[in-house]
Amino acid sequence: MYHFFAEHKDIHVSEGKILLAGADYNHIHNVLRMRPGEKLLISSGDNFDYLCEISGFIQDEDNGQTVVCRILKTDVRTNELPVHATLYQGLPKGDKMDLIVQKCIELGVDRIVPVAMRRSVVKLDEKKASAKVTRWNAIAEAAAKQSKRSRIPEVSPVMRFEDAASEASGSTLFLLPYESAEGMRRTREVMESLKPGDSVSIFIGPEGGFSPEEIDFAREKGAQIVTLGRRILRTETAGMMILSILTYLYENDDEKEEK
Repeated sequence: MYHFFAEHKDIHVSEGKILLAGADYNHIHNVLRMRPGEKLLISSGDNFDYLCEISGFIQDEDNGQTVVCRILKTDVRTNELPVHATLYQGLPKGDKMDLIVQKCIELGVDRIVPVAMRRSVVKLDEKKASAKVTRWNAIAEAAAKQSKRSRIPEVSPVMRFEDAASEASGSTLFLLPYESAEGMRRTREVMESLKPGDSVSIFIGPEGGFSPEEIDFAREKGAQIVTLGRRILRTETAGMMILSILTYLYENDDEKEEK
């Protein structure tokens, strides 16, 4: 079933309808060639999903081009991670960030912040950075739809390392994987300290890793320096591994509580 997101102003629960316009209209009407009576899933961005069927298409000067969808059923979704994860990703080379955004959103990340670090090979000026962020947010939306997320996570503008670390210090857990850290037992203890509703900031270095100065600054800001095992992971793998661990630890516990 096709999945779309709607803004709150376009969701009219009391009237039993949702309106989709703009790019969604074009995709539904002209690309997918859907017709009245066909069903689709619409999310509100705050854990509400609406099973709908198309009741008609509006094309006029006042309303523009609009898909009118009739609400058949409303569900409260629980498919978001019980902990709120932000990934601070050191800018990688090439198109690796495309993959990171796509897969980490499939794995439940709440927000992704590209970070310019000392050993980042990629250097983006303001214009290039803005274009990249626009592209990454489009990838984020597509990944959220594909994985049936109830909201579209944001890819934020590129930040400096110091600014990103200062921001991350306000989260419940500031996590920084580093190859010189202690063993996996401590990693497990640190990650298991979270509770549902807590926030975790995950810092991943670029291909060249973190500089010693960045590690020292992060420690000053309260970062927990941990290992992800004996093998050296690529920059595009490390964040996915942490999100997978969080899924195992916290979605498992959530399911047990529900039972």
